[in-house]
Amino acid sequence: MSPRRSSPRPIGEALGGVRATAEPATLLAAVQSAWTGAAGERIARQAHPVRERTEVVTVACAAATWAQELDLLQDELLERLNRSLAPRRVSALRFVVGEELGR
Repeated sequence: MSPRRSSPRPIGEALGGVRATAEPATLLAAVQSAWTGAAGERIARQAHPVRERTEVVTVACAAATWAQELDLLQDELLERLNRSLAPRRVSALRFVVGEELGR
């Protein structure tokens, strides 16, 4: 019998363990799961990861202005994503307009 905890475990800790086992094993699935946290709600409403090939993730954007702006923010987005994905790693983000936008 396991020892009883003296206090409740934080929900984030509990869900993190469940999420790690429930999440698909592909890099794209991990990026899609981490995207909103890494990019932020505003960006996530306008752009989302749709494909991955050899550690390069393609992100579909609602408009060319979003694709251009996110390309300028690529280093920051990569840093945040890779921090969330460790030990997995994305080497680059490729931004396209309108491709596979229907979620």
